Parts: sequence; C-alpha cells; structure tokens
Amino acid sequence: MRRIPAKSPQAKRAYEQVVSLQHRLVEKLQLVSQSVGSGGKLEPVEWLRAEGKHGGGIRYVANDKTVFNQASVNVSQVQYDADETKSLASATALSSIVHPHNPLSPSVHLHVSWTEMKTGHGYWRVMADLNPAIENPHHTERFKGAILTLAHEKIGRQQTEAAFARGDRYFYIPALARHRGVCHFYLENYFTDDIEADSTLAERVIEEVIDTYSQLLLNSLMDSSAALPDDFEQQLAYHSLYFFQVLTLDRGTTSGLLVHNQNDVGILGSLPAAVDSQLIRSWKTKMPGPQDKLLDGLLDCLGVASSTNAGHSIIDDAVKTALADTVRSHYQQHPDALQLQASGDVIPPTVANHR
Repeated sequence: MRRIPAKSPQAKRAYEQVVSLQHRLVEKLQLVSQSVGSGGKLEPVEWLRAEGKHGGGIRYVANDKTVFNQASVNVSQVQYDADETKSLASATALSSIVHPHNPLSPSVHLHVSWTEMKTGHGYWRVMADLNPAIENPHHTERFKGAILTLAHEKIGRQQTEAAFARGDRYFYIPALARHRGVCHFYLENYFTDDIEADSTLAERVIEEVIDTYSQLLLNSLMDSSAALPDDFEQQLAYHSLYFFQVLTLDRGTTSGLLVHNQNDVGILGSLPAAVDSQLIRSWKTKMPGPQDKLLDGLLDCLGVASSTNAGHSIIDDAVKTALADTVRSHYQQHPDALQLQASGDVIPPTVANHR
C-alpha cells in the first residue's frame, strides 16, 4: 500500500518543509558519525496509518552506537480527507530526539507541526529543548541564544519570553520538583494573518536548532575530555528521569499513543536505550493517584526487559510496544488522569480530533 498525502496546499507545503528539515538533521547527524564515530548511516523505517489510507510517515534511526545512545528523526502526515466524520483535515509533523552515547554531550528534542482543520483554520506548534545529563553552561547559553536571537527578530521579545516560560511549564516534573532539561522553547497554537510568514518562522526556528545543536554535539565529541564512570551513572539516572517524564507527563506522547497503535515504536523513539528501574520505582510514592498505578504498569514492562546489571533495564522495540499498550490501557481505564498531564497555555484536543 502507498501513503495517501493530504490534499490541502498548505498541508502539502508543510510536508515539504518537515521532510526538508528531516533531511537536514539526518545529514548533520551522519556527518557527526563520519567525523567521530563509525560512519554508520541512519536507516529509514516506514509506517502506515490504516495501510496508507490516512497517510503515515518515515523515521530515520541511528545505528552508530559509538556516538548515539538513541536517535530518531520521524516525519508523519495523517489526513482524513476522505472521512467526513472527522473535523481534522490533517496533521503534519517532524519530531526528533537525539540521546548521545557520551554523557558530556547533551540530548535534544525538537518538534514542529502543522495542524489543519476542515474549516481551513490551521496552526503551528514549535518545540525545542536541550536536555543534558550533566549541564555544560556554554551549551545552554549557545542553544538558548540561537533561538532567542531568531525569535526576537521574527515574533518579538514578549512572545519569545512567553514561549520559553511556556516550555518551562510544560517540561516541569512536579513529583521531582525539577525540569526535564535546561532550556525549553514552546510556541503553541501559533498562527497570524500571514500564513507564509508563519510557515517561514516555524521552519527557521527548527533550522537554527538543528544547526546549533549538531555543532554543539560535534564539538563536545571532539573535545579531549573523557567521560568517567560516574558520568555514565549520572547519565543513566537522567535517562531514567527522561523516561519518567515522557511516559507519565508528556501530553504529546500520550496523545500519539491514544490516537492509534500503528507507530508505537516510532512515537517512543524518544526513550533512551536503558534506564534504572530501581530509581524509577523510588519515585512512586511522590506520584498522585492514579498515576502511581501507571508507574506500576510501566515498571512491569521494565521487569521483563533484559538487563545489563541489577536495575538497569534495556528498552528495545518489544519493550516500547509493551509500554505503549500500558499507557493506552491506563488512560482508557482512567480518562480523567489526562488532566494530570503537562500542558502549556491550552490543552489541544488532539485525541478528539482523530476520533
């Protein structure tokens, strides 16, 4: 079967943009691999929504384990042009997470998406956050400064500051009283009367993030400083926190899993390769009900995962599938628990749009 694209001119344009951004990031990551790693290429994996009737996507997955702990660059377009029961026309997105193998190099998450309703109304969502296991203040300054400079020029100081504040709210973890990363930018439900300018802004922000992060990654890996065993322990602890935030709080991840089960491994491509299940279990008493039950289910999935040693659970594709099923089952049983998930200024009706 083939993927059927969205018909709307703006959705077609958005798809061209996210594919271009995907290729830009993949090329940058492969250059890093060629410069300091094994030179392995990121491999494409295709997935289909309803056998392609409603679209699908392609993600690129890194296989150079000397450079990447985990890296996934996913483009998707889901459309309901032929389904009159849906108010959503299409959703087009690029989502990526890069977890380097070296704990002295930061992880990055980026997301850009165009959502278009059948009324013709559409909006952009742009996210970028730097997530180090061990913070390097120079990295933080460079990453935030690059976004600040561009965003100030395109949308002004007030909206830029609001986007950073919104990102900080979204990526705050109440149970642990800390943020997931050190810099969070979130432009939510963004649209103006100038569709062309909006499209350009979304593309330019992500271009800047890709270029800045890939240079930070390459520079950090070329640095002569060697990571110590304690650094890798800090990284494992941080990856456990990342797992905790993504699967118990991240509304985008949860919405993607609730909409359909045809890209579970791709949606959970944000997860690191291994976590400390004992550390994650220690956070259960800090969680509100019924999210403590969700954590029990997630830990059960980790309990059947292979381990490098006690408590260190490896997250492979089979575990990701089990985790996805657990998340879906939990919110089907406890739909009100969705109110406990992260949000910016509004709660997008993502799941309702697809139903």
